[in-house]
Amino acid sequence: MSNIQPAAQGTKETGLRVPSNGKTIYHRPLNRTKTAELSQASFAYLFSEMVTYAQRKVKGIQELEQRLNEQGHPIGLKLLDLLLYREPPRSQLRPLSIISLLHFIKQNVWQHLFGRQADRLEKSNNPDTPDEYMIIDNEPLVNQYISVPREMSQLNCAAFVAGVVEGVCDGADFPARVTAHTVGEGDMWPGKTVFLVKFRSEVVERDGLLAKS
Repeated sequence: MSNIQPAAQGTKETGLRVPSNGKTIYHRPLNRTKTAELSQASFAYLFSEMVTYAQRKVKGIQELEQRLNEQGHPIGLKLLDLLLYREPPRSQLRPLSIISLLHFIKQNVWQHLFGRQADRLEKSNNPDTPDEYMIIDNEPLVNQYISVPREMSQLNCAAFVAGVVEGVCDGADFPARVTAHTVGEGDMWPGKTVFLVKFRSEVVERDGLLAKS
């Protein structure tokens, strides 16, 4: 039986009808399997095609990573709205501080995209860079099925994820520049990646004023 309430006779329907249980299409996962997960084989194929497309007519690694970043940015903008919309009404608030935003990314965004949280969240210890934070992923899924040639060993395809994170930051009104850097740890975590989040100076200043108030 449908949960959608019928319109009263003699009234004209306008706008989108909302089910009586409050759940709309935006609450439903795109994948209808029991685990609501995309197969890794499908993901690997789609992402490799995205990398191949971004690689066309690039002049170097930096330009390729920039294109991957640009592919991820609009996804981050939309993902922020989607995840907040799925929250209970009382908690449908955008993060109001840098730390709350980064915890939201580390937990909610990573969980939605990869089925787990990011491994660590750290702040730069350098007093000259109070605007820099690091989200650490020991084994980025996007790098597991990409074969990088030796002459492009510095390439990190997690630049796509960096673009998603940058989109979330911009959408939350915390503009930042996000880049992905490989800092492998031997045989245990050879693809360990640090996502360096560098907020604009006005964001850090605003955050400081809010903390004092």
